Amino acid sequence: MKRGKLRVLLGAAPGVGKTYTMLEEGRRMADHGRDVVVAVVETHGRAATAALVDGLEVVPRRAVEHRGVELDDMDLEAVLARRPEVALVDELAHTNAPGSPHEKRWQDVEALRAAGIDVISTVNVQHMQSLGDVVREITGTVQRETVPDAVVRAADQIEVVDLSPQALRDRLSDGLVYPAARVDAALSNYFRLGNLTALREIALLWLADEVDDALKRYRAEHGIANRWETRERVLVALTGGPEGETLLRRGARIAARSAGGELAAVHVTTNDGLRERHPGALGTQRALLEQLGGTYHQVVGDDVPTTLVRFARSIDATQIVIGISRRSRLAAAITGPGIGSTVIRESGDIDVHVVTHERAGGGVALPKLGGSLSRSRIVAAFLLSLVAGPLLTWALSLADDPDSITVDVLAYQLLVLVVALIGGMLPAVFAAVLSGLSLDFFFVRPLHQVTVQQPWHLFALVMYVVSAVLVSFVVDRSARRSRTARRAAAESGLLVGIAGSVLRGDDALQALVERTREAFGFAGVRVRQGDEVQATSGTFGDVADTATSLPSGAVLEFAGAPDDPTQRRLLRVVEQQLDAALEHRQLTRTAVDAERIAAVDRVRSAILAAVSHDVRRPIAAASAAVQSLRARDVRLGEADREALLATADESLRQLAVLLADLLDVSRVQAGVLAASPVPTSLDTVVAPALDELELGPEDVDLDLPAELPPVLADPVLLQRVVVNLLANAVRYSPDDQRVRIAASAFAGGVELRVADRGPGIPEDRREDVFQPFQRLGDTDNDTGLGLGLALARGFTEGMGGTIEVDDTPGGGLTVVVRLPIAGHLGVVGR
Repeated sequence: MKRGKLRVLLGAAPGVGKTYTMLEEGRRMADHGRDVVVAVVETHGRAATAALVDGLEVVPRRAVEHRGVELDDMDLEAVLARRPEVALVDELAHTNAPGSPHEKRWQDVEALRAAGIDVISTVNVQHMQSLGDVVREITGTVQRETVPDAVVRAADQIEVVDLSPQALRDRLSDGLVYPAARVDAALSNYFRLGNLTALREIALLWLADEVDDALKRYRAEHGIANRWETRERVLVALTGGPEGETLLRRGARIAARSAGGELAAVHVTTNDGLRERHPGALGTQRALLEQLGGTYHQVVGDDVPTTLVRFARSIDATQIVIGISRRSRLAAAITGPGIGSTVIRESGDIDVHVVTHERAGGGVALPKLGGSLSRSRIVAAFLLSLVAGPLLTWALSLADDPDSITVDVLAYQLLVLVVALIGGMLPAVFAAVLSGLSLDFFFVRPLHQVTVQQPWHLFALVMYVVSAVLVSFVVDRSARRSRTARRAAAESGLLVGIAGSVLRGDDALQALVERTREAFGFAGVRVRQGDEVQATSGTFGDVADTATSLPSGAVLEFAGAPDDPTQRRLLRVVEQQLDAALEHRQLTRTAVDAERIAAVDRVRSAILAAVSHDVRRPIAAASAAVQSLRARDVRLGEADREALLATADESLRQLAVLLADLLDVSRVQAGVLAASPVPTSLDTVVAPALDELELGPEDVDLDLPAELPPVLADPVLLQRVVVNLLANAVRYSPDDQRVRIAASAFAGGVELRVADRGPGIPEDRREDVFQPFQRLGDTDNDTGLGLGLALARGFTEGMGGTIEVDDTPGGGLTVVVRLPIAGHLGVVGR
């Protein structure tokens, strides 16, 4: 019997639409004439999902009684007896009711497939067995219902039903996922925006891994041994020439052909460089590269092809894009095949694209031979003398005209000059001697003898040698000057590249360290000041290979330093930049400290302004009441005396509260808040806070689970936090709406949420409410100094917790206080 196929709809979280999609597919198949039944579906009370069930045949569920409770579950035997073509089975990871044929629903699905029935099922990524620990760390929830990854991976088809995290939260807020009573708790716990984003990424990565495994299986089954690069990483080699933009655009197109393709560009700074380099071309090309979404790199190396290939392997490049040589055919014939051919030969399994451009082969003159004369060029000059000399002699001997001696001399002189231009002094002297002897042997009578019958013959030979030496001297001096100029340009280009990362907003010291390591090929670079490492990049062994002291007293250390003395001068320049960056960082820290002091001064000024304004009212009221009581010319009744005493008492109480808040905010701003965190139960803090504000059940909805673990907090400070949050929530809530206090454990911490149904706060003003003396538009002074939320944040952070504001589903503001669970070592902030 043919085994049934399995199609799995994978979701990142509940509510993304897996069941809805499954039912839609079932209806589509039914409309096309296939026999489809609903084996089991969980609508969770969602009207839109339930509506899709209408019109589909539903196999009745099997009722099971367990410990006095009646449960219902999929009736596997009934579905097998019905034998449909396709069965819709919701929630693949579900645990079956006791007494069922199998413990897990995925085992029921296997039985259906064994009977030849195709199955469409659903599962959330958090139910994958291999992801249990990861999901627990993200959400704080332990998933007890899991399905083995192998079961899902064995499916014939896996689809991700995707929905953006914010869209899912909107659906949740609209009541399309859970009942209204569960919305607030869901939004504050499992359905956090960060949680949903992380789960969505996990789902997509899991599917990507499955696709990769499927590709490997296909290659194994078909005997394909070659490597298939499914993600391209394209490296473009930039020379600084005008063809760079063409190469970048071609590289970007190559990278775009593959999903997830990456684009990078590298410029190799050398001592001799290329001719016709356009000033500013690299800067323009770098800007284009950033627009194309690529990354720019600059490295130093005298051997351009080797350096380029080595860098390509260091970033795991799959393809290299280079431009076709801008040299003429004559230049290529004289000096060899060039960089492109060497890159192709050394690239190994990295594909190399040689891209033509309008400057390709455009030159007709000899290459500009600046810089030091390499050994290969000297050898080429000797070979030219040995090959071109005999060829020239053969060509001149064809004329065999005694009157052509002048032409013969000039021809040999031209050969000597060309050899001098290419190889310098030694090949030129060799060519001059060889040309003089050839001229005397073949064209000066008596022929075929080397004789010096006349003094001018010897003088002519000496003139050949002197001419060669003079031309070689000019070539060598030009080479030295060209090398110096190009070295300066290379250093400037490297420093511009290093400075560019700083100007784009990167940390200056860290950017310099990273660029230095990359440009010079070090294994590791770090800046150490005393025992503290200020910045580091790369890897180090037990000790650094070399170290240099900076003027600021810091030490610059290197690992795997290349032994290249030509780089020392440029490295000294970079060291100066590193020292300046370190000094700038220290000055920045000093400026931050100064700004902190200035902020404290501003708070003090604000406190004085508040004292002069807000504190005046209770003092004036208390003073007036006391003066009235002391007046002897006024006879007061008992009721009047009680009213005045009550006024004085209330004013003095308000004054005490105001002064206490001012003192607290001063301590918070000065950083001298003393907190003594101990294991604390939330109910021992919330109840006194409600009593202090005289709030009862008609004012507050309270949801504090009995199993809530104790938090690590200072009870006195935490009570002040709750009092301030409650007072603020009650102040802004409508009279017919109650404030809600809820708490829940979540990922190593406990969240206390105080929600109101007031007007809320615009998202761009939410941080303002935590600043002292902010009332967000309130101008009456009956509401206090505007310190409530500022104190709440200061106290909470002083206890090692966090506080933030969020929207209340249906309107209003929710303040979330998160504190660590007592004895838990995890991080509270998320």
